[in-house]
Order: sequence, then C-alpha cells, then structure tokens
Amino acid sequence: MTTATAELLTVPEAMARLKLGRTKVYDLIRTKRLVSITEGRARRIPEVSLQAYVRSRLEEAA
Repeated sequence: MTTATAELLTVPEAMARLKLGRTKVYDLIRTKRLVSITEGRARRIPEVSLQAYVRSRLEEAA
C-alpha cells in the first residue's frame, strides 16, 4: 500500500475513527465540515480532514 492510499479512508473507516454513524458522517460531508473526494462512485476522506474536523470541534468546545 502506498502512502497516498493509506491517507484516504472509506466512509466506514471514517465512521469507525470518529465513532459516528453513517448518516452523521454523510451530513458532515454535505455541510462541508468534513472534506471528501469522489472518484466515480467511490467517496474517500483524507485522514487530514478527520484531524481538521476534530481540531475544529475542540476549538469550538474551548
């Protein structure tokens, strides 16, 4: 597995990392709070996008 592929997560992988449900993850994508890319029908979420989302939530909570 290359580094570039390791950084892209599927929606189920993002769900597991964030411990959120499918509907919530797709809602975050729809509202652009979680960045994703699509290639054909495949949607991938960069790992850095998850980190940015968590960081923004922590800043909101502070």
